[in-house]
Amino acid sequence: MARLVLKFGGTSVGDIARIRKVARLVKSQRDEGHEIAVVVSAMSGETNKLVAMAREMAAVPNLREYDAIISTGEQVTVGLLALALQEIGVAAQSFLGWQIPLRTDAQHSNAWIEEVAGEKLSALMQKGTVPVIAGFQGIGPDGSVTTLGRGGSDTTAVAVAAAVKADQCDIYTDVEGVFTTDPRIVETARKLDKISYEEMLELASQGAKVLQTRSVEIAMRYRVRVQVLSSFKSERGTFVVDEGEIMDAKNVSGLAYSKDDAKIQVVGIPHQTGAAAAIFGPLTEANINVDMIVQNVGDSGKANIAFTVPKVDMERSVKILRERQATIGFSDASSDPNVVKVSVVGLGMRNHAGVAQTMFQTLSAKGINIQVISTSEIKISVLIAAEYLELALRALHSAYGLDAEAKAAAA
Repeated sequence: MARLVLKFGGTSVGDIARIRKVARLVKSQRDEGHEIAVVVSAMSGETNKLVAMAREMAAVPNLREYDAIISTGEQVTVGLLALALQEIGVAAQSFLGWQIPLRTDAQHSNAWIEEVAGEKLSALMQKGTVPVIAGFQGIGPDGSVTTLGRGGSDTTAVAVAAAVKADQCDIYTDVEGVFTTDPRIVETARKLDKISYEEMLELASQGAKVLQTRSVEIAMRYRVRVQVLSSFKSERGTFVVDEGEIMDAKNVSGLAYSKDDAKIQVVGIPHQTGAAAAIFGPLTEANINVDMIVQNVGDSGKANIAFTVPKVDMERSVKILRERQATIGFSDASSDPNVVKVSVVGLGMRNHAGVAQTMFQTLSAKGINIQVISTSEIKISVLIAAEYLELALRALHSAYGLDAEAKAAAA
């Protein structure tokens, strides 16, 4: 017998028939003797409808009221699933975030979880009742409903699993697991059996959409064993686990990409102490996140800096810099939204040389210019022109031996 938290995303509970299917799956797990809690998202498309209504009423809605509106999709789903379970003989009880309670900070629309009270949920699970929990929502310090941002139901599920000391958290979704890269672009991408918390966190933060970044952070902090699997296929998924369970760490486990970045280029900067601080300081004050950075100094003694910001902040970033152009003393600031970030991730990078060289040689052979580079212990990211995304992913996937055919041949 195990204690399990099962999470179902919007496509998994997209209509009444699918909710009934989820109920049968939960019953089968409960009938095997497992203690079960379930976390669900809103039905597919419902949150988008709620967001549209809120913005139709107010172009820039009050965030407290915004959260009160967009959190209601999950309230419908938990009630429907609890009813579906009861109809097939499974004791079940629905919970909204405030009823647990799942406490967050006061940051509406992107709140951080501070505490999940697991006692009530654990007691119900022990006696065979299935708690059906609304994902994506909690309660702030003033008693207001808060939401956790897009993908927040994953975070709810992992946090609940940590709170009730679950043996495993299964994330049911519309994909079969974690792949070496996006199989919609690279047909030879293959599903991974296991991936470490560290690798999954890097892939998620670099654009992979399988798991929400905060959910991976919580799983890593509390060592929650997570499985990503399909709601529509009865097969094992990908396990996100401690590094100690990865017997043979690959140089590169997977590739991720992000289309959400834009490049800012600032040229003709005085090459003197404090110049970089003068550029990045105002962006930090405006809560604009700067990611990749490269600086060079030309023969004229002037410096040029290129860096990336979220695409939604591109125009605001340039405006802020140009307002300070005279003070900082640079020649010009320009922007380019037609870029994409491609990242390679693998635990084996810690102990094996040549991963970066393979990346650079592969892209060069395809005529792809690298605009910016950034690295961490187990990740290398490059910024390239957006038009080369598919070519770059396919070439790198083959260069690192990640193709499904390559694995089969090696076997």
